[in-house]
Amino acid sequence: MNGERIYFFDTTLRDGEQTPGVSLQTPEKVEIAQNLAKLGIDVIEAGFPAASPGDFEAVKTIAEQVTGATICGLARCNTEDIQQVAHALQGAKRSRLHTFIATSDIHLEYKLKMTKEACLDRVKECLAFAAGKFDEIEFSAEDASRTDLDFLCRVFEVAIEGGATVLNVPDTVGYMTPIEFGNIITYIKDHVKGIEKAIISVHCHDDLGLANANTLAAIEAGARQVECTVNGLGERAGNVSVEEVTMALITRKDCYGDFKIPIDTKQLTRVSKIVAKLTGVAVAPNKAIVGANAFAHESGIHQHGVLSHPGTYEIMTPESVGAGETNIVLGKHSGRHAFEEHVSQLGFTLGEEKINMLFTKFKELADRKKHIYDEDVMALVMDTLDYQKAITVVHHHYHSNESGYAYADIRLHTPTGLSEDAAVGDGPVDASLKAVERAIGIPVSLKDYHIRALTAGKDALGEAIVKVEHEGVLYHGRGVSTDIITSSVNAYINAVNSIYLTKELEEGAH
Repeated sequence: MNGERIYFFDTTLRDGEQTPGVSLQTPEKVEIAQNLAKLGIDVIEAGFPAASPGDFEAVKTIAEQVTGATICGLARCNTEDIQQVAHALQGAKRSRLHTFIATSDIHLEYKLKMTKEACLDRVKECLAFAAGKFDEIEFSAEDASRTDLDFLCRVFEVAIEGGATVLNVPDTVGYMTPIEFGNIITYIKDHVKGIEKAIISVHCHDDLGLANANTLAAIEAGARQVECTVNGLGERAGNVSVEEVTMALITRKDCYGDFKIPIDTKQLTRVSKIVAKLTGVAVAPNKAIVGANAFAHESGIHQHGVLSHPGTYEIMTPESVGAGETNIVLGKHSGRHAFEEHVSQLGFTLGEEKINMLFTKFKELADRKKHIYDEDVMALVMDTLDYQKAITVVHHHYHSNESGYAYADIRLHTPTGLSEDAAVGDGPVDASLKAVERAIGIPVSLKDYHIRALTAGKDALGEAIVKVEHEGVLYHGRGVSTDIITSSVNAYINAVNSIYLTKELEEGAH
């Protein structure tokens, strides 16, 4: 196994976005994709182009703007979906089709209502249609882990004959144990004719908390591509996380072998934070590798041991995953060049116009804050992504009295012109959000709201994240400000702007 390559296929923007309550807009997806490429990801699954106009636009934009990784689009095993992926990936430097069909008895009978022979014919037909349209073709047998193994091998043989060079074995419902899953990979290697022409990939879900263990077992058995997400995002309990499988392979080379790993591990914590902020899904403090407590030691015995020698209680260093202490290096006297250099060190590549705009906002923030932390700068960058904004704030005022009641009025610029309203509530946040709800002019209900301080101190930046429901669909928005009332209003309006953008894309598709 020494010297062999493990390929990393990231599906944060596709399976990860299927996390309940997560809804990313195109600028956010581009930002994440660019950081995935910097992280060293081989293949970025940018989305499911046939799913919606928004997904198509995002995949197309990422294909045109993101370099350094193969850009992939998902398609069901039908010619219409495959054609949509082909259109979306036209601008990619290197493109991959990822097409799938369910193969387990339960899916064939109850979901697809299809015989096994019809399934084989569909795979053959679709891969013939896809030939020549992409640089690479990956085929997935959905629910492979519950599929009859002899039939699974037949499906993979048809896929190889049709030009697929990557065969994905998903544990779609997270049902496998490591021994079982490793045995499946071994069976495929031993029984699929032409398997030497393809890379075996695995896509493990975490329903039983075994996604990482199953992935590692599959690699031991011969799989060489890992399908993963940042922070383990994904359907239900999520997918295997890129940070966990990466560090397991590197830390335990003695067990798994000295594989070539493309991931720049010092980027893991930074990318984790970016994804957490843009998706609105916080990382649990006890999350392996990137959690806030991953390198924290409270026990006196542990503290004494770590101070004597870090290896007593740490099996990797914080620096190896980019989890070093936040440095205070910027303040109100910092110049534009120092600011631009620091933004670059944080991993963002921005044009001169964006840097100038951010520097102005940074100076405004520095006048209000004594210390500027990396988290503050990251928040500024992500709060000024090029959103398409149907609604903007013209004026916002609030005040409260000793009884706890508050009054807020707001004036908005909307697609139909200026709109203003006022409301009272239990505190300034409640009053302000009620005023916004009255002024926006479309039926929206607030489903979730939470705030947190991004940095330490009484002058910390506050981040608000809201989820709203419109016509049965959830949308999320975030806002950042030293004034938590302002950040709450901005988060609410950004969520509503997602509604307008989604509707505009849907109308443009018809």
